[in-house]
Amino acid sequence: MIDKNRLQKFIETIGMKKAVLLFVLGLFFIFLSFPSSEKKQNTKTTQITQESDSTDLYIKKQEKRLVKALSHVEGVGKVKVMITVKSSKEAVINKDSPYEESSNENEKTIKEGEETVLIEENGEKIPYVLKEVEPEVEGVVVVAQGGGNDIVNQNIVEAVSVLFHISSYKVKVLKMGDS
Repeated sequence: MIDKNRLQKFIETIGMKKAVLLFVLGLFFIFLSFPSSEKKQNTKTTQITQESDSTDLYIKKQEKRLVKALSHVEGVGKVKVMITVKSSKEAVINKDSPYEESSNENEKTIKEGEETVLIEENGEKIPYVLKEVEPEVEGVVVVAQGGGNDIVNQNIVEAVSVLFHISSYKVKVLKMGDS
């Protein structure tokens, strides 16, 4: 702890006003050094929103491509589709695996670990992304004018299964109503 005599001498030397000012400045810098929880929460919300938007864009793009492809198949007619995915886009980040080995006469020590490789972008350190994995398709519903025909249904199921690498039981074809 601080010796009272030394503290009194210090205050007498610089004056009471300057001592109070130094104390207030010290408190200010201490509070300034604590991270703001509001800023962290805001960043998390932004990331979740961006991931959700990215996934929605991916789904819409795939739905448009599927509608375009199926509409050219004989007997399908007008078509609408709905695609569901298991999760959002996944980023595979680069990890560095430092390896350290040391030995004495009787002991051998090996240290292994993983550290995320960071790069600086716009003054902010972010993980280095090796690749991004698109969301995995969970299921597809196809509503088509020709959905009542067994051959057309089979062609649609096979096409969707091949395009999205999913089992045929995850594809449902329905006949489009007249409305």
